[in-house]
Amino acid sequence: MTMGVIENMTPFMTFNRQEWAKLRQSYPMEVTPEEIERLKGVNDVLNIDEVADIYLPMTRLINLHAIASQELYRSRNIFLQKQEKKVPYIIGIAGSVAVGKSTIARVLQTLLSRWDTDVKVDLVTTDGFLYPNAELENRGIMNKKGFPESYDVHSLLKFLEELKSGKSHVEAPVYSHLTYDVIHDEKQVVTEADIVIIEGINVLQPPKRAEGEYDDQVYVSDYFDFSIFVDAEEVNILHWYVERFKTLRETAFRDPLSYFKKYADLNDEEAYHMAKDIWERINRKNLHENILPTRHRADLILKKGVHHLVTEIKMRKL
Repeated sequence: MTMGVIENMTPFMTFNRQEWAKLRQSYPMEVTPEEIERLKGVNDVLNIDEVADIYLPMTRLINLHAIASQELYRSRNIFLQKQEKKVPYIIGIAGSVAVGKSTIARVLQTLLSRWDTDVKVDLVTTDGFLYPNAELENRGIMNKKGFPESYDVHSLLKFLEELKSGKSHVEAPVYSHLTYDVIHDEKQVVTEADIVIIEGINVLQPPKRAEGEYDDQVYVSDYFDFSIFVDAEEVNILHWYVERFKTLRETAFRDPLSYFKKYADLNDEEAYHMAKDIWERINRKNLHENILPTRHRADLILKKGVHHLVTEIKMRKL
């Protein structure tokens, strides 16, 4: 085998937008323009064509995977002579800050819940598993919020283990983007879910190990049945991040309870430089050190273009 052949080897099949859209087949559009408007996040772009061309084929693929997974689970229980429990199919969604993960998660939740009238789909973000601000301050890593070390990974793994063990009621902590902190007296309860979507920037991150240690630790992604990475060129992500910061400066930052209220009165130039500084000091470093290296661990990679719309899809070969 020549070196050229090795360099061209890839575990993914690549589709352009038109090729991917054909895989929708005859699955009907069941989302209205009004719903689409409610699903999209701040400054995200989402329209009927994006849902039809990108997310309907994707949910068809995931539905087929979920059916096959459940059949395998039932067969294994028959072999083990175990009583069958309801165990959810878990989907992980990873990618940079401001790349549109939350919008995609909400779209998938909506579409997947309509494949069957009895399907219950829950969405959990890993923000709730961040250490509280007081703990981050105590550890001296407040400036690394969103980095792997800022998460209570033990609690996240326990949550996922309880889901996969068939526990009927599982609690997850809740995070407030307004106060920029975990809400101590609030929990999200996942009850009898068929599908659970786990959305977070570092959900495909393997645990870091010391030199000489065996890599026998459990990963968050070990609990995923299907994983998605939302990708884009860094110059585009930075632009989206700055524009979102400017929009929030005029909306959420003006709330008296907002952690970022100190930025509400910045003018456009000041807001641009502040957002760019935060990006360079924190988010860019996290992207390159922790997020991008996990991209090829995903089952599906969505590549967004300059207008926030998906231009290319990479699907892992079976």
